[in-house]
Amino acid sequence: MKTPGEFRISQNWIGGAGIADAVFIPPSYKEVPDLMSDLELFLHNEIIKVPHLIRIAIAHYQFETIHPFLDGNGRIGRLLITLYLVSAAILKKPLLYLSDFFEKNKSLYYDNLTNVRTKNDLGQWIKFFLTGIIQTSEKAVTTLKSIVDLKLEIEEKKMPELGKRSKYGRILFLSLFSKPVLNVKDVQDITGLSPKAAYSLVESFINNGILKETTGYQRNRVFIFEEYVKMFR
Repeated sequence: MKTPGEFRISQNWIGGAGIADAVFIPPSYKEVPDLMSDLELFLHNEIIKVPHLIRIAIAHYQFETIHPFLDGNGRIGRLLITLYLVSAAILKKPLLYLSDFFEKNKSLYYDNLTNVRTKNDLGQWIKFFLTGIIQTSEKAVTTLKSIVDLKLEIEEKKMPELGKRSKYGRILFLSLFSKPVLNVKDVQDITGLSPKAAYSLVESFINNGILKETTGYQRNRVFIFEEYVKMFR
């Protein structure tokens, strides 16, 4: 039983078929509440002067070492980074997510975490973490520029071709950046158009290369703003 949202009440382990051959065994479940309390106090301690990026690098290591849940520790640990940076006003929006960097460098990620535990090498872990911040930030800036360029290109070249549909077309187009996959009912909700008019608008978007149909069905069709979505793949 995984008891989502609750600290574990049994022993877990990382790697191997069981505890006997595990790569890493986190602390006993009896210690988890106190360890998580210490982690929370560390994150909010304003007396010790630790730069925010260093603080969250240490906190991420601590969280993954405590491994407080039976499932989802990796995802929550990565999300903690982004949420902390927003909380600390380093980020205005949760736009920095290190999962891709950690996944591409999985062996180094685990090696550096392990070296803190076995060799007390916190410095190398922090260097690796900061490299991830740099690379992810650079990628985010590049992606944002690509999104802005795509938006301008469509507004200047494709929106005028909608003719009398341009008013509702612009409303739909701007909504695609927050909801890039949708159906005709979604278009109705966004624009307030009738089913027939909403379908006609979607067809215009398909003909102009803005949307692409994904199912191949005649009914219950789903459309995607593919040029936008593929920037995040």
